[in-house]
Amino acid sequence: MHVHIRPLQPADRARINDIVISSGKFTEVETGVALELIEEALEKGEPSGYIVAVLEEGEGQPVVRGYVCYGPVPLTDGVYDLYWIVVDPSSQGKGFGRRLLEHVERDVVARGGRMLLIETSSQQTYGATIRFYERSDYDLTARVRDFYRMGDDKLIFSKNLK
Repeated sequence: MHVHIRPLQPADRARINDIVISSGKFTEVETGVALELIEEALEKGEPSGYIVAVLEEGEGQPVVRGYVCYGPVPLTDGVYDLYWIVVDPSSQGKGFGRRLLEHVERDVVARGGRMLLIETSSQQTYGATIRFYERSDYDLTARVRDFYRMGDDKLIFSKNLK
């Protein structure tokens, strides 16, 4: 199995849309935001504040199996946010999420970054996501109760990369 991570290309739009929708985790509004960030990254490049990479599998005509969007946090010294990391549900369990996260960590360090922050929901449907971050050595740094809606807390995970 050949797996490769590369920068976002305009032809990736439709596949990313499909992956986000098929995950079943995001509302229509959240899906819209994910795609807005893709458009910003394609239109403005890194000055948009968003860095997007896709993971593809296969040779010849590889298929995009997941993507990640991250960027520097304004007014900080070397802190980055992970905005989105999504793997096609049919491709989960193959280590693609881990590969994408490790790619981000290496890239952040190469850019002089020192910390990565990840925000997620406390909903039960995000249990596997939360365990993924914990297994990847991220610490639950903060919990903002009832942030997204009543009973849905914002969880903030962090990892020092240096």
